[in-house]
Amino acid sequence: MTYGPVSIDKRNLGGRMVNPIGLGAMNICHAYGAPPEPDYAKQLLNHALDIGYDHIDTARIYGLGQSETLIGEAISHRRDEFYLASKTGIFFENGGRVIDCSPERIRGAIEESLRLLKTDFIDLYYLHRPDANVPIEDSVGELVRAVEAGKIGGYGLSEMDAVTVARAHAVHPCIAVQTEYSPMTRNPEIAVLDKCAELGITFVAFSPVGRGALADLNMDPTAFVKNDLRRQLPRFSGAEWEANRALYVRFGEIATSIGMTAAQLALSWTNARAAHIVSIPGTANIAHLEENIAMWNIAIDEETMARVDAVINQETIAGERYSPSLQEGVWTEDF
Repeated sequence: MTYGPVSIDKRNLGGRMVNPIGLGAMNICHAYGAPPEPDYAKQLLNHALDIGYDHIDTARIYGLGQSETLIGEAISHRRDEFYLASKTGIFFENGGRVIDCSPERIRGAIEESLRLLKTDFIDLYYLHRPDANVPIEDSVGELVRAVEAGKIGGYGLSEMDAVTVARAHAVHPCIAVQTEYSPMTRNPEIAVLDKCAELGITFVAFSPVGRGALADLNMDPTAFVKNDLRRQLPRFSGAEWEANRALYVRFGEIATSIGMTAAQLALSWTNARAAHIVSIPGTANIAHLEENIAMWNIAIDEETMARVDAVINQETIAGERYSPSLQEGVWTEDF
């Protein structure tokens, strides 16, 4: 694949044209810093629909059901205004994370997601992580039964490699593949982006603003709250953070030079990489919500793409994206 600027417009996701910038709903209940109060989170979700977001992405593991619950309580009455995606496969049991994509577990998870989301239909339902103990064909078979029953519109895969994507797609067409992608995380360029283009699958980029690093240029990881997920990520600690911070400052200077915020440049860069990409930045801040979508259809030029690529790329970024324990559950190709 040849990467470079493409026109930015509504893009296909499971047969529906959506804004190429959707909303990831993890931050409204956990992961990065202290979560907002539920009333504020509900206000944020409604405001998102008001200003043009039409793709909301959540998962059962986000807040152990809190994210799905908030969406159900806040915007289920506006269900026809947005494309809804959720995920299953990661569970918290006996004090730790468990990956289970068995047909029986998928079947029960879908019913629980429908209940919490207060809907009878989920447009896109992902396997959140690969399950080494269950053939992908068996997991997809159960998702197909849910499609046939009218409970989901289609299925997606998250953090899986190109070979697994092809195996799943051979059973039944996959709607979307979701993996981290931003100027600082280029792993999808190894194989998954190309495989999605080949098979007609939408690529959904999570953490397109680098888990906040490409948005908050004054970020101080030493100030993260105790349970902030980024405390487990090598790029946010020690010498790796110090090396990366210098790159982020230069990235911010590029954004300023073209009249964008750093977050807007990160999103424009991600969506400009290929026409089958949509991004789902997450936020728990209404001002950031507005910032992220404000320039959704602005395509940056080739010179700007080249400037970004020269500053931040897989060779200049310091540290792995996951700790060894978190990497165990990820099959995405790695450099």
